[in-house]
Amino acid sequence: AQMREMLGPSGSAVDAIQAFRAHWNLDGTQEVRLRLLCHKDVRYVMRHYDGTRPLEEIMEEAKPKEPSEGAAPSFPSGSKAIGRYYRLEIIDPTTDAVVFGDANLSFALNLARHRKALGHVGRVIATTFENLETLRERYSEIDDTIRVLDDYLADVYHEVDCTRIALDPRFKNMEGSIGAVYYNFPHAGAAWVDLQPGQGHVTGFYDSHPIVNWRHENLMRLFFRNLRYFVKPRGLVKIASNMGAVGVRFSYILGSAEQNEFQHVETLPFLEWSLHRYGRAYGDRRDKKKRPGDGQGYNAQKAESDMVYTFEYRPSGRELPPQEIKLPPTFQTIIGCN
Repeated sequence: AQMREMLGPSGSAVDAIQAFRAHWNLDGTQEVRLRLLCHKDVRYVMRHYDGTRPLEEIMEEAKPKEPSEGAAPSFPSGSKAIGRYYRLEIIDPTTDAVVFGDANLSFALNLARHRKALGHVGRVIATTFENLETLRERYSEIDDTIRVLDDYLADVYHEVDCTRIALDPRFKNMEGSIGAVYYNFPHAGAAWVDLQPGQGHVTGFYDSHPIVNWRHENLMRLFFRNLRYFVKPRGLVKIASNMGAVGVRFSYILGSAEQNEFQHVETLPFLEWSLHRYGRAYGDRRDKKKRPGDGQGYNAQKAESDMVYTFEYRPSGRELPPQEIKLPPTFQTIIGCN
């Protein structure tokens, strides 16, 4: 993973033009020309360029075109305007938005308020991994939060495994209808290794340990594969994570998205995101005693390194091969490490 990150895309902030250049393997001159386009033309190029025609031809084709809805033809810097869209969370007002792994539901509440203020008619679907009883033990405010979400006409689902939503009956008939997906600071959870029967298990592994790290990579691979059934074409997926995380590494996020035709469109600093102010939680039993401060990183991570990796679903229509998953080390491998 570290070698892939050294040779591949960066996990730090990447604007829309840089992400577009990396995806299509453009050269520096083409990037400069893109940056000189107004917002209307940049949007047109990004929507219509597919590698089959020269980029310069698409750029010339864009100039006489009428602005599409939401385009700003008089705004000279197209890349900055696109960045504002992602930071201000200007999403499709008519489609549903789903939040996964929202332990105390505070982000979903933030999103619901945001959508109501903008006059959106699409639902917010808030999900938690734990059951309601566990949440009540950890978050005294959870029932009040759910009541407020209900006032905003949001749906709340508990015990949702984001790697198996294609099999979850609560998501039935939602195929191709979701316009935005959010998953903040994903983590596969604490892990242990079973010993011989009757001998208990070993805990306390660091997230980066190869005995348990495969779980984090598979989390992202299966998450994006499941999203393919539900996200509408050009729907957005946003994953907030620390660029230095050693569990769900940024390369796992970027690589899993690319495998499933979710094109990376920008990486923006978390603190520049309009939705960054919410009640962060660890998402485990630590929340009974303490919580991360609003907008702050975890003990070993700096808030300035928190990023929002943004993707747009662009299905090609071709059938993808079965999703690859990373297998755990064999018992023989573990024994051989002694």
